[in-house]
Amino acid sequence: MNENLLPIHFAPLQGYTDAAYRQAHNRIFGGISTYYSPFARVEHGEIRRKDIRDIEPENNPNIHLIPQLIAPNREKAEQIASLFIEKGYREINVNLGCPFPALAKRHNGAGMLPYPEEVTDMLSSLVENHPDTRFSVKMRLGWDDPEECLRLLPLFNRLPLTHIVLHPRLGKQQYKGEVNLDAFKAFDDGCSVPLLYNGDLHTVEEIRSIAERFPRLAGIVIGRGLLANPALAMEYQQGTPLSSDEMARKVGELHTEMFHFYQEMLQGGETQLLMKMKSFWEYLLPDGDRKARKIIHKTSKLANYQAAVSNLLGSY
Repeated sequence: MNENLLPIHFAPLQGYTDAAYRQAHNRIFGGISTYYSPFARVEHGEIRRKDIRDIEPENNPNIHLIPQLIAPNREKAEQIASLFIEKGYREINVNLGCPFPALAKRHNGAGMLPYPEEVTDMLSSLVENHPDTRFSVKMRLGWDDPEECLRLLPLFNRLPLTHIVLHPRLGKQQYKGEVNLDAFKAFDDGCSVPLLYNGDLHTVEEIRSIAERFPRLAGIVIGRGLLANPALAMEYQQGTPLSSDEMARKVGELHTEMFHFYQEMLQGGETQLLMKMKSFWEYLLPDGDRKARKIIHKTSKLANYQAAVSNLLGSY
């Protein structure tokens, strides 16, 4: 292809893009420049054990992983960043974009954006305390005002950030409504830090459209679009879509690998395994056979689930 392709980054989604999924996706599909871990956070004074397990280097070989933290203040951010550095990471992503109300109301994620002094205190402290670590930010336009991101631009331009990932929605929108591309452009125009676009990209054509509209972009970040079509980054890079047969084969391989992983890991028997595997299909192949998808989500028997998966892949 003649176009200059942008690197594709895989955005994290809690409960979906864990270490096992990242490894399987990279091996079967690939096309990803950088994976991000779902954010680590402090609960009851301690970093959650599952968050620590997820970023252990031995669980993340052969990929470029940037661990992500979420925190409401400098103390908790420092606690998590210190763990990441102890594990050998020298790149850390700070989440200022999570729209989950229970976290946002306590000034986590996008809930911190209306308070520039808190953002300044947390980010400046991290950068000052860890001069050998590279920091980036993933954010929204604001919580309830797109001007909030613009008020933070002087800070971002002043700090030695490696990049900023901007999802052009407000936090209070969560994932509803349209992305605000005019607001993204206003931020892009004033931003001297490498900027990556994130939000509502599900096709190669949509990726190309955003790249053309914002020619200064340093990369593209995709979450749900890659969960729906795990081959999306590969298809963007090679310039042609996978055939239906090849897609079904690769998705089947991905499913088998994740099924066996959770079968060994989970201790709750068939019911727990079935619930976990149902979530695997929440985003995947949304245009697949409707009857099979309905059975996958409603059945209480593992044998019925496995038959429905075979039917879905066989009809794709």
